[in-house]
Amino acid sequence: MTKAELRRQYLALRKGLSAEVVTERSQQICQRFFEQDWLDGEDTVHVFLPIQRQNEVNTWPIVHRIWHDFPQKQVVVSVTDPEAHRLTHYALTPDTRLIDNRWGIPEPIAPESAAISTKHIDAVLVPLLLFDQLGHRIGYGGGFYDRFLADCRPDCLSMGLSLFEPVDKIESIEPTDVPMTGCVTPDRIWFFSK
Repeated sequence: MTKAELRRQYLALRKGLSAEVVTERSQQICQRFFEQDWLDGEDTVHVFLPIQRQNEVNTWPIVHRIWHDFPQKQVVVSVTDPEAHRLTHYALTPDTRLIDNRWGIPEPIAPESAAISTKHIDAVLVPLLLFDQLGHRIGYGGGFYDRFLADCRPDCLSMGLSLFEPVDKIESIEPTDVPMTGCVTPDRIWFFSK
């Protein structure tokens, strides 16, 4: 299948999930995420905030647990610039006020802090529709995260979060597609060699 066909298929699959199933799988992903100690050396963790209408993995349990269990860590989220096709990154605290952008992504309202350079980000939780057993992913097709990940340090962890297990292989991988370090699903954690 082409990327476009897979994207359509997995968008439909995900939209077909009930709110209860998304909540249950998101909780399993959160629990499995913290089975590893990869946050021990990572000071700045970038988290995507879920688009509820797209049935994305709910990352709020992960955010709240980082705030509670790792108060020394800095949680970072993005503001999308659709004209420049770029993400700008800002600290997320319990006091940060958020508003949904035009795609339904919660973003900080007029961020009061300075933007955080991608070079200071140690780990990125990556949104996706599906992934394969080689660490490639398919998102919504805008390329925002591929540009973001390409700008990160080579040692930055990039962990996908997926409601579904992987397909064997995504065909037509582009040179601009950045493979992930790993991916967390409700059933297991996948690691990929770069």
